[in-house]
Parts: sequence; structure tokens; C-alpha cells
Amino acid sequence: MTTDIMELKFGQVRIFQNILIAELNEGLLFTAENNKELLAIGKEVFKGKDYGYISFRKNSYAVDPMVYRESAQAQNLKAIAVVSENELIRLNAHKVERQFYKTQNSFEVFDNLDQAINWIQFEI
Repeated sequence: MTTDIMELKFGQVRIFQNILIAELNEGLLFTAENNKELLAIGKEVFKGKDYGYISFRKNSYAVDPMVYRESAQAQNLKAIAVVSENELIRLNAHKVERQFYKTQNSFEVFDNLDQAINWIQFEI
């Protein structure tokens, strides 16, 4: 998998084709400000073209609920996936986070990165 990697103060972002893959730092509170930075990267890198976002959750962290509202309103962000090997994290994403994306963005939860990439490629 060929990717460009960007190191940010709150984690690492990889660009793979039309997908932004974020792996955030352990113990982080992911805020609306952090999310604005990710959305700006998506806007700059993909230049208005449709793209997908994968939250690759290798680490444990908290998310400010305002993040969901902002992401759901991003015009060219068309698919969002959460990837985690942890069943509790997947269940939480499926039951809580997913409800924010029903109308504007597609949202799915996976236990491995390859499945998420394939799903996003199909969705976009």
C-alpha cells in the first residue's frame, strides 16, 4: 500500500488513493479543532473530489461529540469507517457514532483495515 504520511501533534494521517486514514494518539481528547485540521487536510489533498475517512483505532482516546456534526456536514467526505480489533470500541462506534451520519455520510465499522478500504472504494 503506497501512502503519503503526515505527522500531526495529535496523531498520524496517511493518504491512500482517495482515503484519509488517521491513527490518533493514545489518551487524546480529539476536539473539534483537531477535526477541523483533518477536514482541512482532506479539502487540500483531494481538492473538492469525493473522499473517505478511516479512523484506525489502534489506541484508546475520547472524541468530542461536536466532531461528528462537523464531519457529517463536510461536502466531499462521502464515507467514514472505524477500524478496531476491540469489540467494545466497534460496538460503541456502531451504536453511538453511526447515528450522526445516517443522512449525509455513509458510516461503517470494521475489524480490519483492508475491509474498510474496500468498502470505501465501493462507496465512493
